[in-house]
Amino acid sequence: MRKISLIQLSSWSVALVVFLSIAAAGRLARAQSNNGAQSFDVPLTLFVFVPCAAGGAGEVVDLSGSLHVVEQFRFNPDGTFHFISHFNPQGVSGIGETTGAKYQGTGVTQSEENVTAGAQEFTTVDNFRIIGQGPDNNFLVHSVFHFTFNANGILTATVSASSDQCK
Repeated sequence: MRKISLIQLSSWSVALVVFLSIAAAGRLARAQSNNGAQSFDVPLTLFVFVPCAAGGAGEVVDLSGSLHVVEQFRFNPDGTFHFISHFNPQGVSGIGETTGAKYQGTGVTQSEENVTAGAQEFTTVDNFRIIGQGPDNNFLVHSVFHFTFNANGILTATVSASSDQCK
């Protein structure tokens, strides 16, 4: 197993971080007007480099399907806010551009956000797998991101740990 930086993460992880950032803008308004839960599907198209494919030469895999999203949110009378989101691929499959091999995208991502007296804490754990035909071309990505901001909006803590593995 080797450690990788955020820039080296799979397109899947980067897409989720971007999606979470875009979704963040509407969370507070939704929570204030409607405590509860919602679920929806988002079309998903990804091009992911699988380094263990094609006998170790690697190949780009074109994936498509949908991302099923479940959100739970609560806006409390004391002004605190709690948000949890759960993402998992549904029917995500694709073809390797070099070998024509078939792949399936599976996994789960969970994010949690807490806001108290202006301070904010955000954690995301991502586990994504691209499962290919035959031996030794499955690609597993695991990443954890955590950010804490104080009431002045200053970043006071951050954790970023990522790994990928071919099996």
